[in-house]
Amino acid sequence: MPNSLKRAYPDVTLRPDDRAPFLTSVERVRMSNAVDAKIQAEAQSESAPQRLAVDVRDISLTFETGDGKVEALSNINLQIAEGEFVSFIGPSGCGKTTMLRVIADLQQPTSGTLLVNGVSAEQARLERRYGYVFQAPALFPWRTIEKNLKLPLEIMGFSDSEQRQRAARYLALVNLTGFERKFPWQLSGGMQQRVSIARALSFDPALLLMDEPFGALDEIVRDHLNEQLLQLWDKTGKTVLFVTHSIPEAVFLSTRIVVMSPRPGRIIDVIDCNFPRGRSLEIRETPEFLKIAQRVRTGLRAGHSYDE
Repeated sequence: MPNSLKRAYPDVTLRPDDRAPFLTSVERVRMSNAVDAKIQAEAQSESAPQRLAVDVRDISLTFETGDGKVEALSNINLQIAEGEFVSFIGPSGCGKTTMLRVIADLQQPTSGTLLVNGVSAEQARLERRYGYVFQAPALFPWRTIEKNLKLPLEIMGFSDSEQRQRAARYLALVNLTGFERKFPWQLSGGMQQRVSIARALSFDPALLLMDEPFGALDEIVRDHLNEQLLQLWDKTGKTVLFVTHSIPEAVFLSTRIVVMSPRPGRIIDVIDCNFPRGRSLEIRETPEFLKIAQRVRTGLRAGHSYDE
């Protein structure tokens, strides 16, 4: 992070430990072996380093075009732990979607190394370790909602009974039980995008890649889906990588925000968001939320994102 940002916002990423005021010396009491073992296991779990879901090292990507070379990404370094919700924000054309596609092995970097859940991006793709949610729902209009959700399961060879069970489970997870026999054109845009999310989760991938899934929706629907997405993330424990152009959306959803510069895409800042997992939309009016949002804006200005 630039030193100017550190000086201007030294406390943005810090939040006092809520437990600190309650810590006090207490008389040691004897507990059963089972309780002792449980506390010891929890302590070890808290101190153990988190496994990396995505490990990006010096990734660069240059496209060869008829007009010459286009440098899309430049020296990207980023480590994302399992269970995080990380948002990418920056101006149009800065490489946010390109970075997501590189992680998904839909495009190959010119240089650098990349691991997804400890394996190469290609192996992660072949082993179907991620689900991808596009900007548009990409549902087949001639298939019912249930059959749209079942499509990846059919391709992967799941049994009919397993397909039905998973379709019911994930439609319930996105609050669409009862819409199984409807067609996409009978659902609102927000409902269609929820089907797309359910489909991406249907084969239980460890990683969920989301490319600005709510960008085309109105603010009211977007707010509602943001809350539902947080609930979904909390229930499933997935690692989520989320592309957005919305500062409030990035701050509300994320455990960390990656601020990117105009092309060639570089990381300007990485900002921690230490909000409770069960947060509601009202948190957007708090001083802590506004400080982080201002730091994102400052990072975008530092990268000249407002010049376009």
